[in-house]
Amino acid sequence: MKNLFISLAGFRILMQVRYDYTVNQCKDYVTDFSPDEADFIVSASEEEIERERSLGQSTGMTASSGYAESICLYRNLATQLPERDALLMHAAVISDGEYAYAFTAPSGTGKSTHIRLWRTVIGDSIFVINGDKPILRCVDGVWRAYGTPWCGKEGWHTNTSRPLAGICFLSRGEENRITKLLPAQSVPAMMHQILLPTSAERVKTTLRHLDHLVTHVPLYRLECTISQDAARLAHDTMKPASENE
Repeated sequence: MKNLFISLAGFRILMQVRYDYTVNQCKDYVTDFSPDEADFIVSASEEEIERERSLGQSTGMTASSGYAESICLYRNLATQLPERDALLMHAAVISDGEYAYAFTAPSGTGKSTHIRLWRTVIGDSIFVINGDKPILRCVDGVWRAYGTPWCGKEGWHTNTSRPLAGICFLSRGEENRITKLLPAQSVPAMMHQILLPTSAERVKTTLRHLDHLVTHVPLYRLECTISQDAARLAHDTMKPASENE
C-alpha cells in the first residue's frame, strides 16, 4: 500500500491506497505533512473493493479495481465528515465572484447543461468548483462548498472553496420559474442528496448539520426549460443582494 497525502476541504487526509487510480485522480490535491498530523486516515479493504466491483457488474458496469477503490475511499472519508461539521452532497457547484451556488437534481435532469448555460450567459467569471460530489463544510458558522476530485463524468473540479450563497433544486418544466423554499420544504429532497453514515450517532450528527444548513443557506426550486433564460433567471435570483450593489 502507498501513503497518499492530500488536502481536501481544509483537512489533511492520509489515504492508504493500493492502486494508482486514486493517486492520479488526486494529483491536484497532493500536499506534504507527516502522518501524525493527519485529520483523517482513510483506507479500503480488499473485500470492500471487490464488493464495489461486484455492485458495478450487477448494474452492467465493469469497474477496474482502482476505480472501485477510489469510490470506497471517498465513501469511507465521507462517513467521517459529520464529526467535523461537514457533509458530502450530490450536487454540481459553480462559482461566480466570491460565492458558490449548488445545483442538485436526479441524474439526467440537466445539471451539467444548466452549468454550461451559466458560463455562456454570465461569462468567464463562472467556473466549476465540483461537478458531482462536493464537500459542504460549516466554518465559523458559514457553509462553504469545496472542490474534490470526485466530480462526475465531465471531470469538473477546482481545488478551492467559496461561501455557499444558495442551493437550487432543478426540475424540467414548460416555462422558467424559480421559487424560494422554506427550510422544511427542502428537507425531503436534501435527504436524497446527502450521504448518510451507517452509524446511528453519525446519522444524528448529520441531521443536525442538515438542519443548520437548510436554515442558513437560501434554498430554491427552479422549474426550467434548460435554456439561457433559465440560467439568467437563476443567476439573478440567487445572487446575494450585496453583489448587485
